[in-house]
Amino acid sequence: MAKVILAVDDSRSILQMVSFTLKGAGYQVIEASNGQEGLAAAKKTKVDLVLTDLNMPVMDGITMIQQLRAQPAYRFTPMLMLTTEAGGAYKAKGKAAGATGWLVKPFDPQKLLGVVKKVLG
Repeated sequence: MAKVILAVDDSRSILQMVSFTLKGAGYQVIEASNGQEGLAAAKKTKVDLVLTDLNMPVMDGITMIQQLRAQPAYRFTPMLMLTTEAGGAYKAKGKAAGATGWLVKPFDPQKLLGVVKKVLG
């Protein structure tokens, strides 16, 4: 059965590119345009990986990760940040919230797939 990935980004073009890349590699993708939508989607359907932007309206990616990590079902689920923010302070905040890894936009599709395969085992 295909692994299910939740992709969360307020940029429609980035979301489409991430989704296209992951679906092309055989993953099932659930899309959300902000952290609140992502949280609701993850509560409705158990996902194997969360890939989220940092800066989004309504709820940012770090807050979404914190709220997912508070749920027993998502304590050990890999959660990757995919963002334009590359600063150490942001990365430290993401790690403290429970982010598994950090990818910087613009992303290379092959690198994204490599990281996804690595964290999903």
